[in-house]
Amino acid sequence: MTFTPIESPLVELRRYRLHPGQRDTLIDLFDREFVEPQEALGMRVIGQFRELDDPDRFVWLRGFADMPARRAALEAFYGGPVWLDHRNAANATMVDWRDVFLLRPAWPGAGIDNWPGERATPGATGISPGLLDATVFPLRQPASDELLAVCRDVLSPVLRQGGARRMAWYVNETRPNDFAQLPVRESEPVLVGLALFDDLASFEAFARSGAWTRDAQPALTPWLAGSAESHRLVPTARSALHA
Repeated sequence: MTFTPIESPLVELRRYRLHPGQRDTLIDLFDREFVEPQEALGMRVIGQFRELDDPDRFVWLRGFADMPARRAALEAFYGGPVWLDHRNAANATMVDWRDVFLLRPAWPGAGIDNWPGERATPGATGISPGLLDATVFPLRQPASDELLAVCRDVLSPVLRQGGARRMAWYVNETRPNDFAQLPVRESEPVLVGLALFDDLASFEAFARSGAWTRDAQPALTPWLAGSAESHRLVPTARSALHA
């Protein structure tokens, strides 16, 4: 199934903590029931992932055209028949679903709208190729133009030379979340980097090289408010975002 690019000036990064042993249950339900109905309402299901280093984490990315479109689509979906039919089964897998950032591309062209891919048809199982490194950098203050220049001129070249085939950079959306049913971490300024590698071996080779610590980290450190959170993500069978 061809993945149709939709402009996503807004992106939710959603990270769920699940009950032990329930991740595959949620992924099966999500991939079977929740992809096409959300996209029919104008949302973009960008990608769904297993977190490699935590068997009880499910991560996904969802895009929107703008804030009014987001609110309308969320109201329609979470008040509609698909969610009402399956919410009890979905919620039963979850311990916490509030680890969410509402983001926008850090500059024009910095997002993932130019990452079209093939989404497997309903019923597909297993995993899709690739390893997505999603890193959340906590900032002392909202991202400045100087920091974004570091992203373009220092961080992205280090990742590209290290084998990342695609990269994207996001910062917080400054407008308040207007769909209270789904909380967002609004008071924490962050920079979010996405780097897609061909596979786990490619990512591990980059990590072993020390290039990030040597060539990127020193340029980034002055803006950080704490340690970065890096998540190694493996695409599900029906994730449109994959290698």
